[in-house]
Amino acid sequence: MSYTFRCVDAVADAPLLHSWVTQPYASFWGMLSATVDGVVEEYTTIQSSGHHHALLGLDGGVPAFLMEEYRPSASPLAAAYAVQDGDIGMHLLVAPPSGGPKPGYTASVMDAVLDRLFAKPGVERVVVEPDARNTKIHVLNERLGFQPAGVVRLPDKEALLSFCTRQDYLAARAALRNPQDLSAPIHQGATL
Repeated sequence: MSYTFRCVDAVADAPLLHSWVTQPYASFWGMLSATVDGVVEEYTTIQSSGHHHALLGLDGGVPAFLMEEYRPSASPLAAAYAVQDGDIGMHLLVAPPSGGPKPGYTASVMDAVLDRLFAKPGVERVVVEPDARNTKIHVLNERLGFQPAGVVRLPDKEALLSFCTRQDYLAARAALRNPQDLSAPIHQGATL
């Protein structure tokens, strides 16, 4: 599969993002009770921060997932671990499936996101901090090369801090039979 990315427009994309982040499957995203105006406010803040950026991932030109990249040194993670040069943080929310779940879809999205992040100059390690209770995403993370580093307390959750080095990602990708057909049944709609 081939995905493209574009910057989130906080105002224009708010109704779409609202329809995703308020779904029960997105409970770990932390915006279940958000209003459209609340989504506009959140993504305006993110896009103007200078250290946090949101992108829509498109599948055949259709919005299919939301990714955020951020500098861990400018986030609450700075108090939770020793940030290294070359670290980049990532959040991922896959849209609700249309026409039913597609086995391997979320894994293929995650692969595309990691490929994009590691293509950025200077990035050597991707950092994630999903809710410690979000076991589905932990499985996917490990499958794509993330190594758990332990549970950390953040202002809004207890999170499983995990790291994926470029080498771990490439090794995990090579271990898969076909990187474009990441076919283990990870449901669409996962949140990280």
